[in-house]
Amino acid sequence: MKALVIGATGATGKPLVMELLKNTDYTEVVIFVRRATGIIHPKLKEYILDFNDIESYSDIIRGDIFFCCMGTTLKAAGSKMAQWRIDYEIPLEFARIAKENGIKSFVLVSSGNADSRSKIFYSRMKGELEEKIETLNFKQYIVFRPGLLNRPESDRFTENAAVSVLNFFNRLGMLKAQTPLPTPLLAQKMIKAPGILPDGISKISTEKIFTF
Repeated sequence: MKALVIGATGATGKPLVMELLKNTDYTEVVIFVRRATGIIHPKLKEYILDFNDIESYSDIIRGDIFFCCMGTTLKAAGSKMAQWRIDYEIPLEFARIAKENGIKSFVLVSSGNADSRSKIFYSRMKGELEEKIETLNFKQYIVFRPGLLNRPESDRFTENAAVSVLNFFNRLGMLKAQTPLPTPLLAQKMIKAPGILPDGISKISTEKIFTF
């Protein structure tokens, strides 16, 4: 199979790409990035794109399964408009082209709090993206809705503090439903999902991610 990935340089995208390269079910891994990653592997094809002109690259957005790990924080983006572009518009544009080019499966990393009716900007944005991609009618559409992620290389102080607190309570047998999800584990489950889930729409919460 041929896998395509956006968000390949992020906390989830990095381990996803490395797992895909090791997985014998995938003969080719294509990543779309803004700058070179430095990864060299016989199965890897890296395309450096102008993300303001995705349409011009439509001919190379072809394969079997599309993995979307695209996302940023408001602080990193600098504004809600910039975050909307990265978290909503770019993934949706790739999804539209992927569908037009006959890609069967689309795997999206969303948010545990995604809700198109939410008053919280981030949650609403993620919920609207989920619903918009759903209207494209992929043969198989898988949405991962993780809660708090445990990112091994994260420099986000608040996030790291929350992970430490929850891990402490988890060791005491408390707050198990809020166990931080390691991004390498999320990546492994994303790769596994298309082969074990049925066609149609599947939405997977953190609790289910740990168990399937």
